[in-house]
Amino acid sequence: PGALSEWRRGGEKAAATPAEAAENASFVITMLPSNDHVKKVYKGPDGILSSKGWKQGCLCIDSSTIDPLVSREVNDEVTLAGGAFVDAPVSGGVGGAEAGTLTFMVGGTDANFEHSKTVLNEMGANIVHCGDVGTGEVAKLCNNMVLAISMLGVSEAMNLGEKLGMDPKVLAGIMNTS
Repeated sequence: PGALSEWRRGGEKAAATPAEAAENASFVITMLPSNDHVKKVYKGPDGILSSKGWKQGCLCIDSSTIDPLVSREVNDEVTLAGGAFVDAPVSGGVGGAEAGTLTFMVGGTDANFEHSKTVLNEMGANIVHCGDVGTGEVAKLCNNMVLAISMLGVSEAMNLGEKLGMDPKVLAGIMNTS
């Protein structure tokens, strides 16, 4: 709601549905929280693929972090409707978004990857082609797994250090500078 308010104040019109947002679009970018949301936004009754103004050749870039199989399923539907698709999950956080330094892990054909870079280069500094559709998701899931394991290791080390009498602030300072 806040972002849409800013958008409207800038004189832009917010679409009421994904289908309306996709009308006559050359590119559609989605970034949604779950598999079910992505399926609904693309394939639902008011979804992107139901747009009366669907433009043949429209490139759909999905930056959600979801199951690679869902990306492949959506790719099949978009392709069947005459569009193109890449999965392009992102890392870098809000700071990276504001600075334009995000990393996009892109899965799709060589041609779709090259086409996606015309948009993704405006938002990110690292645009990496991971392979076929779904491999961007695989890269993101593996990256998240490494991060989670690292966080777990830090948590366990901090817990051990404190239990063995170390001041947690001192220990954290050492870990942050070594």
